[in-house]
Amino acid sequence: MSEKQEKIAEVIAAETAAFTAQSYELYELPPLGSLVKAGDTYAVVCHAETAGLDTGRKPVARGRDEATEEAVYSASPQLTKLLRSSFTAAAVGYREGDKVYQYLPPRPAKLHSFVYFCQPEEAKEFGRSLSFLNILVNAQLPVSNEEVVAAALRQMAKAGDDPRAFLVAAGKELAGLLSNDFNRLKNILGRLSP
Repeated sequence: MSEKQEKIAEVIAAETAAFTAQSYELYELPPLGSLVKAGDTYAVVCHAETAGLDTGRKPVARGRDEATEEAVYSASPQLTKLLRSSFTAAAVGYREGDKVYQYLPPRPAKLHSFVYFCQPEEAKEFGRSLSFLNILVNAQLPVSNEEVVAAALRQMAKAGDDPRAFLVAAGKELAGLLSNDFNRLKNILGRLSP
């Protein structure tokens, strides 16, 4: 890759099927369904949250006397140090040398690995095969699989030369994977338009 990529987060927890990463900037989270990478692991963003660093203390409302949300942070600048934005990404493949494999990686991503958005060319390369859909359709995700699958396909379609052809091919792949579950298939296909 010739262009320099900007890291967006850092892995803070990892397992074979997913990793959690903390964003460097509060509220700077990748969109649901984004294809990201940590080391050699490719993953699809399937959940995001902003919460307090101290799990025993929940954030409290502070804006009663403020006119804007920005004013809340101006009046309480410590908030940016007491809150964190993080996301979970489901592993859908990995790179070994020049080859991309669309199944779970042999090892989890390393802790403190930098996380990057996949650039359009890399997302296009990854999307040439739709084998990763089997992982997403069957994964135990923190949110609806249908929402994540549809979001991932919408994101990848943007990177391709012919988004409509990509989505038609994805629909055919999903029809095979979900041939016994028409309702799930219908739910995903109904969410493919932006």
